[in-house]
Amino acid sequence: MKELTLLIPAKHESESLPLVLDELKNYECKKLIVLDENDIDTINAIKNFDCEVLFQKNKGYGSALIEGIKKIGSDYICIFNADGSFDPKYLKEMLNECKSNSDFVFSSRYSKGGGTEDDTFLTFIGNKIFTAIGNIFFNLKIDDILYTFVMGRSKSFKSLINISLKICINQNPITKAV
Repeated sequence: MKELTLLIPAKHESESLPLVLDELKNYECKKLIVLDENDIDTINAIKNFDCEVLFQKNKGYGSALIEGIKKIGSDYICIFNADGSFDPKYLKEMLNECKSNSDFVFSSRYSKGGGTEDDTFLTFIGNKIFTAIGNIFFNLKIDDILYTFVMGRSKSFKSLINISLKICINQNPITKAV
């Protein structure tokens, strides 16, 4: 799995991120942590782990993803949560699926054989409602919009960034041709 980089956006994850990185130590993949340079507690908590840290230039989760994707040079990327909500035992299976001619692979805790210990009745129902909305409006075919593993080819992630940046630039009413 050396051709895989886990993109791990983090914000104030000094307690959970070391546990996640410890769980990942037996997986031969790169780990890129994207966080704010002022998040000293998290930085100190992960300084002894085998991972690369990228300090975010812009604020927000979306910016962390975009900046991380742009930095990654491996063939495959997996967006991996810093809070311990993903189980890395599925990484190899997802990578194999991705290599068999898929641009992206989605997996979730609600997929067959999966599960979660932290769901309450309310969060379960809320997730089902948000997932239904995402599936309807964005033509997705997923069963867990809040904690979906996403793995894909780096070039496909980078293509999406280029498309979304063009859309943002073209839709900005303040932009003027000079």
